Amino acid sequence: MKLYGLKNCDSCKKALSQLRAAGHDIDFFDIRIEPLDPPQIANLLAHHGEQIVLNRKSTTWRNLPDSDRLLLPETLLAQHPSLIKRPVIFHNDTSYVGWSRDVQTACGIG
Repeated sequence: MKLYGLKNCDSCKKALSQLRAAGHDIDFFDIRIEPLDPPQIANLLAHHGEQIVLNRKSTTWRNLPDSDRLLLPETLLAQHPSLIKRPVIFHNDTSYVGWSRDVQTACGIG
């Protein structure tokens, strides 16, 4: 299982803790240091849609210049990895975005 997030993100810390407690072996990647590659971003957008993947409630989004907000989602997320809703989890050829109850259940939590 691979988890992409930010080391200081509360949702990411909670997901890591709960997944490890449930017995999952997790590789953690800080998206600021090891960002998702363009095929991974394209895959997330294709499977989940930009409304789920792109975090428009974040401080990063609020601080973006209007010109950046007009970029294609693939470009925007590649240039500003912290705009990706977290955590992003890859497990058994499936991807999950966020740490909702549905994601937790799919990952065997709860």
